Amino acid sequence: MRIEAVPLQQIRRPLDCQHDPTKIADLMDSISAIGLQEPIDVLEVEGEFYGFSGCHRFEACRRLGHETIRCRVRRAPRSVLNYHLA
Repeated sequence: MRIEAVPLQQIRRPLDCQHDPTKIADLMDSISAIGLQEPIDVLEVEGEFYGFSGCHRFEACRRLGHETIRCRVRRAPRSVLNYHLA
């Protein structure tokens, strides 16, 4: 596992997330003031990135206009991705 900045537009979010507008607004305030403190987790499968958690942090950074987001990147085979999508 490694931590790196990944372009937001390269992260696929295959599952729906129910966003809490208050939580996103609070995160936007926090990220603006002190930066993103906790990276999101993504799977890297065959050079593509998939995010399944951190949907509020992802959305807050997107709304703030960030081009990248700090991620804990874990490489995985397609079988692991399929497990998450099942």
